[in-house]
Amino acid sequence: MRESMPQTPIFPSMLGSTCSGQVQPEMGEQCGDPVYQDGSLVSGSLEVLIERLVPTLDYYPDKTYIFTFLLSARIFIHPYEILAKVGQMCIKQKQQLESGSEADKAKLKSFAAKIIQLLKEWTETFPFDFQDERARKVMKEIAQSITQCDEENGTIKKSISHMTQNVLLILSTRGQFQEVREKIRQPVSDKGTILKTKPQSAQKDILSVCSEPLILAQQLTTIELERLGNIYPEDLMQIISHMDSLDNHKCRSDVTKTYNLEAYDNWFNCLSMLVATEICKVVKKKQRTRVMEFFIDVARECFNIGNFNSMMAIISGMNLSPVARLKKTWSKVKTAKFDVLEHHMDPSSNFGNYRTALQGATQRSLSANSSREKIVIPVFNLFIKDIFFLHKIHSNCLPNGHINFKKFWEISRQIHDFLTWKQVECPYEKDKKIQTYLLTTPIYTEEALFLASFENEGPDNHMEKDSWKTLRSTLLNRA
Repeated sequence: MRESMPQTPIFPSMLGSTCSGQVQPEMGEQCGDPVYQDGSLVSGSLEVLIERLVPTLDYYPDKTYIFTFLLSARIFIHPYEILAKVGQMCIKQKQQLESGSEADKAKLKSFAAKIIQLLKEWTETFPFDFQDERARKVMKEIAQSITQCDEENGTIKKSISHMTQNVLLILSTRGQFQEVREKIRQPVSDKGTILKTKPQSAQKDILSVCSEPLILAQQLTTIELERLGNIYPEDLMQIISHMDSLDNHKCRSDVTKTYNLEAYDNWFNCLSMLVATEICKVVKKKQRTRVMEFFIDVARECFNIGNFNSMMAIISGMNLSPVARLKKTWSKVKTAKFDVLEHHMDPSSNFGNYRTALQGATQRSLSANSSREKIVIPVFNLFIKDIFFLHKIHSNCLPNGHINFKKFWEISRQIHDFLTWKQVECPYEKDKKIQTYLLTTPIYTEEALFLASFENEGPDNHMEKDSWKTLRSTLLNRA
């Protein structure tokens, strides 16, 4: 995991076919637990993998292993149960040192510092494991045991107190976010606007709020980064836990709702619908053409920034049927730039063009000197699908009962890349006026979009004429 996690080799590319079956060990490793391949851990029993997590006087697990194990083990066992097992092993080592020679007793403080470091990394990387009261109870028991190793100076006690306060602060912040999380903007069918009884001049539109494509792209990027900041590795692994529950035809009570993922997905859909609404609500063709070209320029600026998610949302909005059918309007649009954008998002070859662009943005980010060059915001739905794909084609366990750790190295690599991207400090200042418009302005339902589209450019055939009449009647009756 690059600079912060350099000690354990991680497979540089997608996994090979051996991952879904029995690992082919090197000579002399057939009966090993754990099993290594080219110096990398590829499988092992759960108990042995937990032992590898526990520090000793002469050993401390590297960051790659801590991250990957804590990320993946929750599929097999509750985090608080892992912590309890780690605590038992640590306390046993402590007792052995206490009953040993004076030299061993002198090493207690060093051993305790390693335990504190492990807990610190755990609480910082996976703080929401400690939402579970059982996990907090176990951590308290471990803390009470190891504080005795440094009663004179109280250094360990202070470290534990500081760590606990940080966890509680993070949990409190997330609780507040979930309470006030994005009020889902309900699509509306504004009869006055759609049926043209309201003067066009009275309608506020995106160009009246922001007429500079680069500025709007930057504001979209601030929204994206803010939402990415509320997504954690636990949220992403909940997807796998949920899929396993469905595969096993049972509902796991410990699988929490992924509010942050839902809010982010909702943002993508709202942005797509906002783009379509802004286009379809414009009555005059010349102005509608201008709005279309504006959004094309915004999408291009998003691409240049590295904000692929907003770019995809804009393209999706412009490809919605109510917008795509506006042939007279499209005939006036300079579509060369739009064609280039669609080429980047061409779904053929598993979105090969997009993946090439994403790789380029990632490389730029690694060598960047400024926050502006570090921005990488992937198409989130595709990112999730990649994790889903890895999970589905490779088994969690091998025929010998070992955990298929090679699979989880790859999943953790992708998730760690995502965490690196979301931690980039946003270089753009928020524009309250623009962001308020983007987040709160009413958007049309699919029905309302179609009706507005038909009002702007009449139906082309009998099927569209029937749909138009039905939609018009439905919306008038509701009003």
